[in-house]
Amino acid sequence: MEPKGETQWSSIIVPSVQEMVKEKIITTVPPRYVQSGVIEDSDLLTEIPIIDMKQLCSFTSMDSDSELVNHGLDPSFLDKTKSEIQDFFDLPMEEKKKFWQQPNEMEGFGQAFVVSEDQKLDWADMFFFIVQPVELRKPHLFPKLHLPFRDTLEMYSAQVKSIAKILIAKMGEALQINPEENEDLFGDDMLQSMRMNYYPPCPDPHQVIGLTPHSDAVALTILLQVNEVEGLQIKKDGKWVSIKPLPNAFIVNVGDILEIITNGTYKSIEHRAVVNSEKERLSVATFHYPGLNKEISPSKSLVEKQQKDANFRSLTTKDYLRGLFSSELYGKTYLDAMRI
Repeated sequence: MEPKGETQWSSIIVPSVQEMVKEKIITTVPPRYVQSGVIEDSDLLTEIPIIDMKQLCSFTSMDSDSELVNHGLDPSFLDKTKSEIQDFFDLPMEEKKKFWQQPNEMEGFGQAFVVSEDQKLDWADMFFFIVQPVELRKPHLFPKLHLPFRDTLEMYSAQVKSIAKILIAKMGEALQINPEENEDLFGDDMLQSMRMNYYPPCPDPHQVIGLTPHSDAVALTILLQVNEVEGLQIKKDGKWVSIKPLPNAFIVNVGDILEIITNGTYKSIEHRAVVNSEKERLSVATFHYPGLNKEISPSKSLVEKQQKDANFRSLTTKDYLRGLFSSELYGKTYLDAMRI
């Protein structure tokens, strides 16, 4: 069911990488997963800024990629969330099939942004779904999750959404954006989706990519590492560098929509995921966007303050997402298409 006639997000249905690895039916990488460029090991580590939520009110700026501590979520609750996500991916295939992507849909188990049968695939499985607003939830997905997992995600969703709203508001304050503009864009109809990522070990990890290099097309992404396996890398000064997450900290990424709203002041961060030959890696990304019928454009009050032209064209969130999900995801190409 497509709620209220909204835009349809779709991705071609592909096999489960986790099942291929679990059933040991592969000893070499299938051709469709082999990337044209060899994925080199990165011995570069970078420390990214740490944001302390307790001191956030005194902050005047925020970097595009940061780690968030003292965020208010109880460590035992985060442990419970992580454990239940792990259990969900460990379900038998017969159970996971109930949540698999359906034709002409993006949500569910599978992969995103697969638009052609000969497209190279990521070495990963995902479970993607809309959480907020409630009326946009697919009835066969979130509402059908077993308990207590569904209740855990409900609470996690609400708490992370509150953090996202605070961060977006503080970033707006730092740039002296009219608060009413942010409140209108990220009000009660604010769109929130989740993507749970599972990166299985690979017999030749240098031939594959866990997650294609890209910037998130959303406003703000809040990422939680489910286990302690590294794999997230960001592009810094033209080189890929690895991120070592702090225990129970969130990684916060500025997305393309915030780069548009801030007229390019805050830059969305390009990132990717790599895999290894021995250990699986799990994470959960929570994405936040303006309401579907809101207009995405550079802030009028900011453009006036900057005394220069808008750098991006305007588009409703609905049309923005329709264009996003109709093509492959790579780099910052979709954001570049929005530039004037």
